[in-house]
Amino acid sequence: MTAADDQATKGGGVPSPCINVCRMDASTGWCEGCLRTIDEIAGWSLYDDDEKRAVWDALASRHAEFIASQTKVQR
Repeated sequence: MTAADDQATKGGGVPSPCINVCRMDASTGWCEGCLRTIDEIAGWSLYDDDEKRAVWDALASRHAEFIASQTKVQR
């Protein structure tokens, strides 16, 4: 179980991925903290649980992409 799953179970609903590191990266269009787009951040409170889970799914692939790009930069 992930922290997000645990939080959703306790509070009902899907938790926000926000980690309070709120800076937008101009090259990716993603928040540097949570990897959401500005549209996802702005719409979060309006999304139903299925839409929020879809964002979480997108974040998983963005995180993998981000890690891969950082690995290339370090080489």
